[in-house]
Amino acid sequence: MNKNCCGQQEVPLLAKFLYVAGRVETRLEAALAESGLSLAKFALLTHLVNVGEPLSLTRLAERRVCVKSNITQLIDRLEADGLVKRLDDPKDRRSVLAAITEEGRCRYEQGGQALAAAQREVLKSFSSEELELMDRLLGRFVSA
Repeated sequence: MNKNCCGQQEVPLLAKFLYVAGRVETRLEAALAESGLSLAKFALLTHLVNVGEPLSLTRLAERRVCVKSNITQLIDRLEADGLVKRLDDPKDRRSVLAAITEEGRCRYEQGGQALAAAQREVLKSFSSEELELMDRLLGRFVSA
């Protein structure tokens, strides 16, 4: 670890990145909590809304890049909240589909509005040029 001009230890860049990411995640989770959602629940609802039809738990796990047991637990929580319902798959009797409910759509919309407001708040101190640069740099992380 390097020292700065005052003899203090400098925090490595990726440690700063992780710290900032954690703070942003905490802020977004807090914004979603008002609508009774978490980032994980919102992400799953996003998939169901974007696809526009019920999806198998296997497909949801693939889309979320996680194991099926995690999706099953998340669907359990969403179903308990009345935001999704399980349906029998008419094409495969062994498979179960997840379908968003009207309440799920309503909460998804509320959550989206809360996230947009939180994003505006988090990013308000940056100029449009800084935001464009940040977007390009973060895009390189995604594509690396």
